[in-house]
Formats: sequence, structure tokens, C-alpha cells
Amino acid sequence: MAPRIDTPGAAAQAVDQIQQLRTRISRLQESTPPSMPLETHPALAGLVQLRAGAAYSVDSATLALALLAGPSRSGGWCAAVGVADFGAEAAAALGVDLGRTVLVPDPGDQWLEVTAALVDVAAVVLVRTTGRVAPQAAEKLAARLRKRGAALVAWGEWPRCEVRLTTREPSWRGVGQGDGHLSSRRLVVEAHRGSAPPRRGALWLPGEDQTYRPERAVPVAAPVEGVA
Repeated sequence: MAPRIDTPGAAAQAVDQIQQLRTRISRLQESTPPSMPLETHPALAGLVQLRAGAAYSVDSATLALALLAGPSRSGGWCAAVGVADFGAEAAAALGVDLGRTVLVPDPGDQWLEVTAALVDVAAVVLVRTTGRVAPQAAEKLAARLRKRGAALVAWGEWPRCEVRLTTREPSWRGVGQGDGHLSSRRLVVEAHRGSAPPRRGALWLPGEDQTYRPERAVPVAAPVEGVA
């Protein structure tokens, strides 16, 4: 049964509480941008759609840089925290604008504070931690991502990430019988979201023409989105 308001004083108090609640909701809506799609690298576009406010987990440097490349190619700033061996040449080949990329190779114990600060200014932030990430730390960053409209890419495990990208069946081409040089690499990438079956796709990272692309044309289908 719905609560009854029997006196004028109680009714006035209820109206005031409702108005306060409306004000709080309005402020939250103003400070929290909608979960908008971000530019996604064409090689991954058939597997995942980057979205503002979402966190993604990857198991390789190539996937991490590819996720940075989408927003960077469209003019956004990027950042990498805790990636001491950041491959600048590989990043540039994927389309990352190094002139709009902030690198913090060794944040030490301040990785959470550094990452949160960079979320304020970058469209996408890559972070690599040395140990297990506490759920409380992940939730703190999640709130920041939603507020600022940025995306997070975690190189390694991340609590409650929206999409987890993993690589399978790597193979290289270009090496002969003890001679030649590596010219292309084929990977199978799986996009895991919750308990749903993963989406799979074979990618050239890179191909013999040094482009990063799917092995074959990807059928038109909704990619795995980074929203709950």
C-alpha cells in the first residue's frame, strides 16, 4: 500500500523532498555525459564499439594500442600509465597521434591517482598495473569515466570490465628456411561480454601491406558494446 499523507505539514515536507530529489537528479544528468560511442579502429570495428564511460580489458600490447588509435585518429587525446615499454613506432603505425599522447611510464603507488587525473583530459586512457586491482579502485575510476565521458583500457585483468579482448592462434608470415623477415601477423581476437558467447574475428595486425584490418570483410552486425 502506498504511504498516505494526511496533514498539510507532511504534504509540504514531501513536496520539498521531491523537489530536492529532482534537483539532485538534474545535477547528475548535467555532470554525467551520455554513454556516447567513440571512434573505434577499423580493425576492431566488427568486434567491439568503444563507448564513453566504459572500461575494457586486453591481453596484448597490440590490442591496447589499437583501442587507443580510434579516438586518437579522430583528434582525441590519449594517455598511457604504467607502460614502461610503450611502443611508439607501433602506436604510430596504428594511427595513434604521439603529439597528443601523454605517457607516465612509472607512476609507482600513485597509479590510481595519476589515471584518474588523466581521465579528466584524455578521451581514452591505457593503464597497466603490477598487481590485482581492487574492485573499489575500479569503481572509483568507473564513476570518473562516466562523469568525464572517457574510456579506460586495462592491459591485464580488470574488475567488472564491459568487454574483454583476448588473442588466439597467432601466426607470422615472411620467414623462409632460415632467411627473410617477418612481414605480417595474423591473430584471432575474441570479444567477451559477460556470459554471452564471444565474438571472434581473424585480423591482420599488420598485413603484408602493413595495414591493420580484418582478414576478410566483416558482415554487418552489431559489435559488442561497452555498456551494461
